[in-house]
Amino acid sequence: MQVCIIGRNSPRPLKIFLYLICLLSISSSAFAEELDLQLLIDEALRNNREMLAAQSRVGAYTYRIPQAGSLPDPMFTFGYQNDTLSSYTYGQSPDSKWMFELSQTFPFAGKRGLREDMAKADAESQKAAYEALQRRVISKVSENYYDLFFAYKSLDIIGDRKALFSSMEEAALARYSSGMASQQDAIMAQAEKYMLQEKEEMLRQKIQTLEGMLNLFVGRDTSLPLGRPSASREARLDETLGELVKKAYDRSPEIRAKEKMIAGAEAKVNMSKKEYFPDVTLNAGTDQRGGDYTNMYKLTASVNLPVFFSTRQEPAVKEAQAQLLETKHELEATKLMISSSIRENFAMAASAQRLMALYRNALIPKSTQDYQAALTAYSNGKADALTVVTRLKALIEFEVLYWNQFSERQKAIARIGAYTGDPAQ
Repeated sequence: MQVCIIGRNSPRPLKIFLYLICLLSISSSAFAEELDLQLLIDEALRNNREMLAAQSRVGAYTYRIPQAGSLPDPMFTFGYQNDTLSSYTYGQSPDSKWMFELSQTFPFAGKRGLREDMAKADAESQKAAYEALQRRVISKVSENYYDLFFAYKSLDIIGDRKALFSSMEEAALARYSSGMASQQDAIMAQAEKYMLQEKEEMLRQKIQTLEGMLNLFVGRDTSLPLGRPSASREARLDETLGELVKKAYDRSPEIRAKEKMIAGAEAKVNMSKKEYFPDVTLNAGTDQRGGDYTNMYKLTASVNLPVFFSTRQEPAVKEAQAQLLETKHELEATKLMISSSIRENFAMAASAQRLMALYRNALIPKSTQDYQAALTAYSNGKADALTVVTRLKALIEFEVLYWNQFSERQKAIARIGAYTGDPAQ
């Protein structure tokens, strides 16, 4: 924690100046803090706009469940019947009366329960889709985080290796001044150094782009700066491919969402078959007659007649069955997609691990030795400048490729985790 100490007896203008400097210092140190992946993920799970919208959608579908199982609204009917058109005859004629009637429709047995089952299946499907979105957001945050990590690492490598080109430039100028080499050697070293500066500028632009994308997923203003990603440890991938695929099948919210959709489609098929049976509407009413005439009461029942079943109920059943079959095919397609994606990322992670070992244990040490030997030989007049430049460029390339494979492996494992439900490494 940074603390600013300002003298109590300092002049007021000096106090204000020191206070402003203190604030700027604290702000700079805050922005310079290392970027932690888990903190980013936690913030994204709280503030990601797409997830907030999906959360509201889950709530909306949940509120549909009691609506689906509810009875239709009762109907209240009232009116007046008069005996003639010329005068008001209430109480003077037995046919003049005020009429009040209440009716309630009762769906055929089982319809309400099936509608509620359909609504529950839809709500559960949306909950599973929300969980799948959570995992995708975690995966996207992780991927962009490691892309940003790689961009900063590449910037470090280029910054470090520019000094080597400067050493070569000094050696070339020394040889040129002594007449042992042409000016072309120094120009070649300078040109390579300038090309590294070009790469540095491109990487800085890429860092800004990645920061904007990370801010988007986290739910921040895209113009806000981010810190530098902290040093990441190499993620572990201990399970076999078969174990990962099985775990994904057991835990995948995409599969669970499709299964809930199948349950809803099955309920819809049963509901369509129930439509062959009529609903019943009960009516109870009273006729109020004035004068010496007594009031009248009535109780009736009405049913709808599904006589047009060939053009309504039968096509509805076939439509529901087709939708059920469609959803089953979508479930199988989802399983194949998950299996294929896990296989692809598993192969990517395994390949990246082997390449990292190759760069770390062989190519980078060998390239370092080759460059040092070539630079020494060039300083002694036993090698040309092109050899030194070629060896140094190879060293830089292998170092960048090592961290590229590190980043790609981390991203592949994060994508696998989006299917298996494992926490970010």
